[in-house]
Amino acid sequence: MAKDMLDLVLHSTALLLTAWLFGGMLLFAAGFAAFLFKVLPMAQARALIRQAFPPFYMFVIATSALAAILFVARDLVNACLMALVALTTIPTRQVLMPAINHATDQGLRGRFVRLHGLSVLISLAHIAIAGAVLVRIAS
Repeated sequence: MAKDMLDLVLHSTALLLTAWLFGGMLLFAAGFAAFLFKVLPMAQARALIRQAFPPFYMFVIATSALAAILFVARDLVNACLMALVALTTIPTRQVLMPAINHATDQGLRGRFVRLHGLSVLISLAHIAIAGAVLVRIAS
């Protein structure tokens, strides 16, 4: 009985973390960034986005990693999917984000467009993966 209750609590917590991750990523990508570029001058919006991305990526890494750990006991597929999000966010934060900033600083427009496009695709994939995990739980 106690094991069943613990299993339920762990699974429910993993579900809530995944929902928080899904909503947070969606809001950041579709709301916050777009809002900044709409209401602030370009230079201020860029500076603020640069400051916001490192903690955003840490949120994605920590939330998806914790969800992965909590899913392990009950759903290995969801655990692997959340681990994939966490693991692919690390090079996005540590390698891709600095490369995007460098391309911007050096005026390398073509390189910026390619790298930024890649970061957008990664973010969309992360949102889709979190959504797929939620759908799997709901099914």
